[in-house]
This record gives sequence, C-alpha cells and structure tokens, in this order.
Amino acid sequence: MSGGTVAGPDGKPRCPWALSAEDYLAYHDDEWGRPVHGDEALFERLCLEAFQSGLSWITILRRREGFRRAFADFTIASVAEFTDADRDRLLADEGIIRNRAKVDATMANARVLVEWRPGELDELIWSHAPAAAGRPAPKSVADVPAVTDESTALAKALKKKGLRFIGPTTAYALMQACGLVDDHLADCASRGAATAR
Repeated sequence: MSGGTVAGPDGKPRCPWALSAEDYLAYHDDEWGRPVHGDEALFERLCLEAFQSGLSWITILRRREGFRRAFADFTIASVAEFTDADRDRLLADEGIIRNRAKVDATMANARVLVEWRPGELDELIWSHAPAAAGRPAPKSVADVPAVTDESTALAKALKKKGLRFIGPTTAYALMQACGLVDDHLADCASRGAATAR
C-alpha cells in the first residue's frame, strides 16, 4: 500500500485508515480534524486520547458511549467529585478500558480542571495550534508526524498546570482529533472541510 488516499464506498478519496474498519468512516468524515471547542468537549477528548495510549483508536471509539456513561458525560465538575467508590465502579466497568493509572489520571485531571476559570482549558490547548500554513498537506500516511514541537510544548504546558497522563504523542493525537492541525491527506475529500478555528 502506498499510504496515499483510497477510494471509499462512495468513490471519494479518503485517508487509508478511514476504510480499515467500519467504525472509522463516520469518525473520519464527520469528526476527526474538525475544530473542537469548549472545556467539557476538550476534557472528553483529552481523556479518551489518554485511555488510547498503547491501544488502537478503534478500541476507544467502540467504547466511547461506555466512557461517556461511566464518566458522567465528561462533565468536569461531576468527575472531580468522584470518590474511591467511583474508582472501584470504573475498574469493574466492562464498557471502558479498566486501567487504574488512566482512571486515576482522569479523576485527578478533573480535580485540577474544576479549579480553572471557564474557557481556560480551551484557550490553553488552542494556543498551541500551529499556523495553518505551517507545513504542507501530507501526501501519504508516512508524511504524518507522531510528535511535533507544538505537541511537545502542549504536553509540557498541561503537565505544568498539573494534568497527568499526557505526553507529546498523546498531545499530538489530541491536536489531530480536535482540528488544531489538519492531517487529512492532501487528496482526501475531508481535507480542509472544517478550517474555522
């Protein structure tokens, strides 16, 4: 495989990963790379990217509704109030990834974020978006980085503010998913579909 775009069921060219599993198609076409704003929405993405660490994204995507149920729709104030009993509940919940370090990090991060002013998480994350003309559109998956200077800076900024379980690779995945960067391949039908920041 060249790593370039592949024609989807409708004939439109897409990033090859979008056609590797049925669940990916709608995520690729309607969500990935489109700007996400709002503290709660970004908290959800931050948590899911952390849970994805070491796993395939499809594993998380298929459990997304389970995560939402388990973590009170990622409402920061609600998760910040989770107790040891909630941790036990989460570690027994087959609808999510039952990883103690990731569950603990999610609860701890909510306790940090509940103290922030409204919009502060959104501002911090989006302040690390590179200039739109920063690099050329990737022609193949080989051209898509796993880490950038901006994602390294974002991970450091989040850690400095007390957030856990986010490194440069997780930060870059967050940037891709939330539209801070557009890593749809140059010939992908979704490239540039949502450019508003």
